[in-house]
Amino acid sequence: MDKRTAKMNCFYIPAVCLILFFVIRPFGETIYISFCRWNGYSPNKVFAGIRNYTDMLSDKRLLTALINTIIYGFGSTLLQNLIGMAAAFFVNSRFKGNSLVRVVLYLPIMISGLIMGYIMYFFLTYDRGVLNELMGIFGKEAVDWLADGRRGVVFITLINSWQFAGYSMIIYLSGIQNIPQMYVEAAAIDGAGRAARFRYITLPMLVPAMTNAVVINLIGGLKLFDGIISLTNGGPNYTTHSMMTYLNSQYFMSEKAGYASAIGIVTFVMIMAFSLVSNRYFERKMQDM
Repeated sequence: MDKRTAKMNCFYIPAVCLILFFVIRPFGETIYISFCRWNGYSPNKVFAGIRNYTDMLSDKRLLTALINTIIYGFGSTLLQNLIGMAAAFFVNSRFKGNSLVRVVLYLPIMISGLIMGYIMYFFLTYDRGVLNELMGIFGKEAVDWLADGRRGVVFITLINSWQFAGYSMIIYLSGIQNIPQMYVEAAAIDGAGRAARFRYITLPMLVPAMTNAVVINLIGGLKLFDGIISLTNGGPNYTTHSMMTYLNSQYFMSEKAGYASAIGIVTFVMIMAFSLVSNRYFERKMQDM
């Protein structure tokens, strides 16, 4: 190794130190705490082995949170990609006001998820909610939209999908604009219709963009937190919690820091596994192209 290379490698040291201090060290402490009984503030931690992990097997509320997390993750990913792809094809065409439409579709992602949840809460709340006020105009009775957990899960999934669909739109728009037009024109000359051109040319060419969009949306949906806190706070009766919000309630409300840490480790492993599997799936698709 020459002196120039050695000097350049020295520039990595601050970044490595920051990662070690702010990522690796806290992660290691979380793993240790997950094997302890601890209330989160006492100086004493009692080692409990795998007790926190075995307790998770009999926690029905955690099971509900796990099911909700899968719904939030995969439901949001599906909707965000469908909406994002459709919006990308729409704004890719030339029409007056194209730039304005792009801004409007992307604008929700610029709002904090916490703030978006509060905004939508005033739309869905029973007392003077915007949706109930509109129903009242047509003579319909008011509905407590967030009183039912299943309905709450649906609303959270829809709101999260709508808010972040603009991000998928940008990814797909970039992919569409990078498709060589000579392939599309050659297929059109050979007599291929729009559906055939989309299925056999456009869609395979969008696999790299689809890979990025799916993985990013899946990770975002599986770790959904702020929108749930502001919209339902996990209620009613723990029925809309995700793994992350349930972790939060166990740590700060129930003062079970060790149990919350175990939930965090399991959630991390689950998100990593889903992300790796989906990424590997799309890599195979790209290799088959």
